[in-house]
Order: sequence, then structure tokens, then C-alpha cells
Amino acid sequence: MERETDEVIAIGAITMRFLVDGTTTDGHMAMAEMVVQPQAKVPPPHRHDDVDETIRVIEGALTYRVDDEVRVLQAGDHCFSPRGSVHHFSNQGDVPARALVVFSPASIGPAYFRDVANVLGAGGPPDPHAFSAVMARHGIALAT
Repeated sequence: MERETDEVIAIGAITMRFLVDGTTTDGHMAMAEMVVQPQAKVPPPHRHDDVDETIRVIEGALTYRVDDEVRVLQAGDHCFSPRGSVHHFSNQGDVPARALVVFSPASIGPAYFRDVANVLGAGGPPDPHAFSAVMARHGIALAT
């Protein structure tokens, strides 16, 4: 099976490359390769009520929080964030972390990450209202 796209979406020091964007899975799932640079600014704790997320670390390590559980995921480890759970990740190490991320269903996909990249790359300080609007449009909410 061929990769659907070679597009790399850069959001600061995080990149997303979608290997499956949902178009060939009838919207059931999307999968991306994510690279998180050391000490990268990462998304704040958030939840998505209608999408499960699974991450598997391939290289490096990610500190991953799901609700009240915090784990350091090494290469080969995975973590499941069921829909509705508050989750967050960071790369506290000295080397880039590379992971596969699966979203099910595929309602969180390349469009969301392109929209976030556009808001954060607009120049000047990020507009929190525009960022919240993008998140809401894609079914994502900041943790309260």
C-alpha cells in the first residue's frame, strides 16, 4: 500500500506526516508519524470527546499523561487515550522522539494540524481565540 501523502506539517518543533489520512479507511482511522524535538513547546492538556488516540514510540522517549496516569514511553511502548480522557505529552529528553499516532475515527487529521500551524505561524503572539476556535471546529477542547 502506498503512503497517502509526503506532506510534513510543522507546528513549531513538532512535525506530523500523515501516512493514512482517513480517505482510504472510510473515515475509520488516520495515522501519522510525529516527531517531537527535545523540550518542544507542546499542545496543552486537552481531550477529544469523539476520537480515541493511540501512540507508539519508535525512537526517543515521550512523557505521556492520560487523566491521572503519567508514564515515560520508550521506543516500543504504546499508550491509549480513550475518547474523553485528558491527555498531554512532552519530550523532556535530549534527542528527538518519533512516534506513530493513530486517531479513530479519522476526524482529527491533516486539516486540523494545518489549521493549527496557520494560527501559530501567523506572526506575533498566538491568538488564543483563533486557536480555541480551530480546536472546537475539530472536536478538541482544552482541559479545564
